[in-house]
Amino acid sequence: MIKKWFKTRADIPLIIIMLISAFLNGYNIWQDKYVNTYYTTAVASMLQSFHNFFFASLDSAGSVTVDKPPVVFWIQTLSAYIFGLHGWSVILPQALAQIGSVLLIYLLVKPSFGTLAARLAAFAMATTPIAVAVSRTNNIDAMLVFTLLLATWLLFRGLKNSKTGLILAAFAVVGIAFNEKMLQAYMIVPALGLFYLLASKYNWKRKAITLAGSAVVLLIVSLSWAVIVDSTPADERPYMGSSGNNSVLNLAFGYNGLSRLTGDRGTGGNRGDQRAEQNHNDATNRNNTNTDQAQTTTSSSSTTTMDDSGANSMAAGGPGAGGQMPPGGFGGNGQDATGGDWQGGQGFPGGGPGGNSGGGMFGTGEKGPLRLFQSALSGQASWLLPFAIIASIGLLAGIRRRNITQKHKEVIFWLAWLIPAAAFFSVAGFFHHYYLIMLAPPIAALFGAGFVELWQQYRERSNWLFWMLPVAVLATSVFSWFVLQNYNDTIGSGWSIVVLILGIVGTALLVVARMKSEKVTRYAIIASALAMFIGPVYWALTPIVYGGNSMIPQAGPTQFGGGGGMPGRNDDNRGRGFNGQQAEGIQANNQTNNTGNSNSDKNTSSTPTSADAEQRSSTRSRGMGGPNGSQSLDQKTLSYLQKNNTGETYLFAASNYSTAAPYLIEAGQKVIIMNGFVSSDPVYTVDKIKALVESGQVKYFMISGGGGGPDGGNSEVNAWIKEHGKVIPTDEWKTTTTAKTSSAVKASDSGSDATNSNAGAQDGQGGFGGDERGGSGTLYEITL
Repeated sequence: MIKKWFKTRADIPLIIIMLISAFLNGYNIWQDKYVNTYYTTAVASMLQSFHNFFFASLDSAGSVTVDKPPVVFWIQTLSAYIFGLHGWSVILPQALAQIGSVLLIYLLVKPSFGTLAARLAAFAMATTPIAVAVSRTNNIDAMLVFTLLLATWLLFRGLKNSKTGLILAAFAVVGIAFNEKMLQAYMIVPALGLFYLLASKYNWKRKAITLAGSAVVLLIVSLSWAVIVDSTPADERPYMGSSGNNSVLNLAFGYNGLSRLTGDRGTGGNRGDQRAEQNHNDATNRNNTNTDQAQTTTSSSSTTTMDDSGANSMAAGGPGAGGQMPPGGFGGNGQDATGGDWQGGQGFPGGGPGGNSGGGMFGTGEKGPLRLFQSALSGQASWLLPFAIIASIGLLAGIRRRNITQKHKEVIFWLAWLIPAAAFFSVAGFFHHYYLIMLAPPIAALFGAGFVELWQQYRERSNWLFWMLPVAVLATSVFSWFVLQNYNDTIGSGWSIVVLILGIVGTALLVVARMKSEKVTRYAIIASALAMFIGPVYWALTPIVYGGNSMIPQAGPTQFGGGGGMPGRNDDNRGRGFNGQQAEGIQANNQTNNTGNSNSDKNTSSTPTSADAEQRSSTRSRGMGGPNGSQSLDQKTLSYLQKNNTGETYLFAASNYSTAAPYLIEAGQKVIIMNGFVSSDPVYTVDKIKALVESGQVKYFMISGGGGGPDGGNSEVNAWIKEHGKVIPTDEWKTTTTAKTSSAVKASDSGSDATNSNAGAQDGQGGFGGDERGGSGTLYEITL
C-alpha cells in the first residue's frame, strides 16, 4: 500500500528537498542555549501563568511585554511546555515553519506551471540563505512567512473552487500574521487584493462585496488582541514594551510600523532610543580610539572575580551598552566595543565586506533602487533575483488584454508581492537583514516558474524569446560572482572563479546547442544550474558551518570566525569569536578607518591556534544569541538568593532582562525585570517598587552597570534602591573563577588597564549571573 502510494502520489524529489530543508533548519540547533535571549526570557515568563502567556510578558510579575505581538510566542511557549524550555524547543516552530513554506511554495506553483517548476521553486525557497538563517532562531519572521504563504494558498484554493469562505479565511490568516509582526504582514495585502480582482469569476459587484467583507475580517482579526489589551486597565496588565505610551496600536503603527520606513527609532516615550544611541556613539568613539592604539601582549593567567568593576565584561560602549541588544528592533550605531562593525562588517551580522562600507542603519546598504544588489544585502535573498526579473519578462511576454491566462495572473500576484517589498527595503531606514526573508517566496516562485517557461521558449527556437534563458543564466551567474568575489579573502577566490566559469560555459553551451544535439543542451543546463545555486547553497550552509547570531541572524561565511575554503583563501583574515576576540572584517574595518595606524596589526598574530578552533566551536554551540549569548547561571548566586528568601514571591528584581534571563530560563525562578527593552519605558516608579517591598513580594534587587537599557533605565528607581538598600558583599554571592586570557589589550592613551578576559566572558562571568554586557552588578537587600 505504502509502496503503491509512493509510486503514484509521492513526489520523491520534493521529499528530498524537504529533507534538505529540515537539515538546513534543524541540524545542531540543540547546541543553541538561549537563542534570542530577549524572546526566550519572555517564553520562560509565559510558562509561569496564563496572565503572562496572554500578554506576552517579559518577566514573571507581568511588568512589561516584549516589543512584538504574542502569536509566535504563544506557539513557542506551547512547544516549550511540551518539550521543556530549551534553545531547540523554541527554535523548533520556526524550523518547521520554514519546511512548511517550502511545501506551500511547491503547492502554489505546481497547478499552473507543472511539477518541475514547483520543485525548482521549492528548492530555491529551501536554500534561500536568510530564510535558513532566521529559521534556526526564535525570531518571528520564518513563522510570519509561513503564515502569509498559508493565506496565499487559501486564496488560490478559494478562487479555484469559487468558495467565498476560503477567501475570507485567507484574509483572516493575514490578520493572524499581523499579530505575529504587525504591519510587516500587510506587505502582501495589495497582492492578495489584486489577484482576487484578476482571478475571481464573479461580477464586479460581487467582487466589491467580497473584498469589503475580506477587509472587515482582516481588521477584526488584526486588531482583536490590541483592542482587548488596550481596553484592559493599565494596572491590570503589563506595560506595552517599546510603545512609548503603553498602547498596542502605537506600537503597531509607530515602532513596528512607520518607524521602519522612516528610520525614526523613537517610541514616543521620552526619546529613550535617541539618548541611548548618543550614549552608545560616545562610548564607541572612545573605544575606537583605544582600539586604534591597542597592543596585543602575550598570554597570561589571572584570577578574576565577578565584582562591580566589570573588568571581565565588554566595554561599556559594546553592543547595546548597558545590557541590551536589539532582537529585531532597537539598536545602537552598529559598532562593538572594539570599534568593529556590529552590522556593517564581515565579522558581525549586517553587511558585506569592508566593515562600515555597508552603509545604512545596521549595515543595510545605501538607499536606492540597487540596494538589494549591494554587497551589504546581496548575499541574503538576492542570488536568484536577476533570473526572477528576466524570467518575469518571458512569463508575461504573451499577455494580452483579452488573453490573461491563469499563469499570467499568478505571475502578476508574485510580482505584486515582490515589487512593493523590494521597494520598501530599497528605501527603508530601519530594518535588519533577516527581514529580507519576505522576498524569498516571490523570488523562489518566479524562478521556478520562469525557468520552465524560458526553457520552453528556448526549445521552440523562435524570435527573441530564445535568448531569454541564456541571458538570465549569464546575468545570474555574473551577479553570483560579484557576491562571492567580495569574500575572496575569507573563503578563497576559487568559489567566485568556478561560478563565473560555469556561468559562461553554461551560457555558451546554450547558445551553441541551438545548432547542436540535446546532449550539449543537457550539459548546458547542468553547468547553468551549478552556476546559479553554488552561491546560495554555500550561504545557506554557513549558519551551520560558521555559526550564527541568534539575536540578529544573517547568512554568510563571515559569521564569527573560521571555516573552510577553497584554494586562494586568506587565513590571515580569519575572524575570531565574539567575546573579546576580533571578528572577521573588523581588522580590515579598523585599518580602513584609521589609515596609518598599524600598531595593532603589527602585534597581532594571524597564525591559527587551537584556541581559535575552540572559540569557533564555542561560538557555534551558543548560536551567538546576541551579546548575552554566553550567559550562564551562577549557582552561587542562585543558592544565596534561595537560602535567604523568607517567603518573598520573587527571587529578585533585575534592572535588565539579560541579568534575569538565566534564572528564568534555566532555574525556572520568578524574577522581576524593572525595565523593558527600551529603557525609557516607564515600567516601574518608586511608589510601585516600594509597594512590592512593603507587601513582601521582593527584597533583593540587582542593579547592573548599564541599568535597565542602553542608557541606564529609570534613574529615580535606581537611586531609591541604592539609598534604601543594603549592599551585599560580593564574596557572599558571586562566583570567583580563574580565567586564562589568550591576550591582554592595553589602551595606550587611556592611562588604565583595559584588559578583557575572554574566558571569563565566555563562561558568563562578566557580571551578575553571566551578564557580560555593561560590566557590573550590585546586589541590594531592602526591608521596610
